[in-house]
Amino acid sequence: MSLSTHAKTQQSFIRLPPTPPDLLDGLDKNVDSENIEVALHVLSVERDTLSNLHDLYLSDRVAQRSFNLAVNAINRSWSRGGRVIVTGVGKSGKIGKKFVATLNSLAIRSAFLHPTEAMHGDLGMVGPAFGVPAPTSSTTAALALTDALTLAVARRLHSDPKRVFLLHHPGGAIGARMAPTGPQLMADISIKVQDVPVVTPRLVQEGADIQDAILTAARSVSGWVRPSPETVISPRQIQRLGCRANLSQPLSLIAPEIAVEEVDWISIEAANSVQEARDWIRRMRQSSRGKTFLKRGTIIGTVDAQRCKSGVVEIESILSEEELVD
Repeated sequence: MSLSTHAKTQQSFIRLPPTPPDLLDGLDKNVDSENIEVALHVLSVERDTLSNLHDLYLSDRVAQRSFNLAVNAINRSWSRGGRVIVTGVGKSGKIGKKFVATLNSLAIRSAFLHPTEAMHGDLGMVGPAFGVPAPTSSTTAALALTDALTLAVARRLHSDPKRVFLLHHPGGAIGARMAPTGPQLMADISIKVQDVPVVTPRLVQEGADIQDAILTAARSVSGWVRPSPETVISPRQIQRLGCRANLSQPLSLIAPEIAVEEVDWISIEAANSVQEARDWIRRMRQSSRGKTFLKRGTIIGTVDAQRCKSGVVEIESILSEEELVD
């Protein structure tokens, strides 16, 4: 799969490089006009590059089909537990690394593979369900096209790409701009039950095993899984599963140890603030009875306006693990 922008385009898309634009009358007389002239010329060329790329995908069926194939290939790889391997050298390699960072910000598993290192052992990271794109063409066009591809894939994989991005990119100016204003609510940190995937066995004729649960969690945006429609396994319990020696052990044998049924989730209204929930848990844990059901591994079920448990939260996401020490 190549991210080529199809250099051979229709004649109507080909434009000669623009001449340097006239300098503005208001140009500061204390600056070197030639520097500004060069900057304006380069920006004009880059602007036309993006304009040509827009026209290409607006009218060229080959480009449209290639883009659609790329989206489908990444989606198919993701659904099979694979990831996107991006490769490239020089400036294309730099664009490839940025592409990987953007994909990972949207929980689309990816990694960068240097072509030279691939011949010295790193090729082992590529599996049968992995896709390998290589950015080509100008850096401006490649950056724009990989961003477009990432967002198109995210739209297919996630019901709420913006929320997924915020979960994986909480810091910096972008995270601050996307974060909800005002007190953080329980609804903001809970994972929708409908978005938690049910563990499916690799072999239909056999029941699910530990490896199936781990693979399902790897494909899950949140890391949560459901061994059955009425039970959930949290990300922390999934991490502990990975330490078990026998990954082929039937999940049904250990599910009672790590899965929590819906009737055992502790209900807190989704409209409550996280601070309110934290204060309530602290008050309840002051009694011995409260410590018996508000402890490490407890699942909080957020209750919506219809009084249904529509989301799940690990208690460790509300209180620090130090506070949960018995």
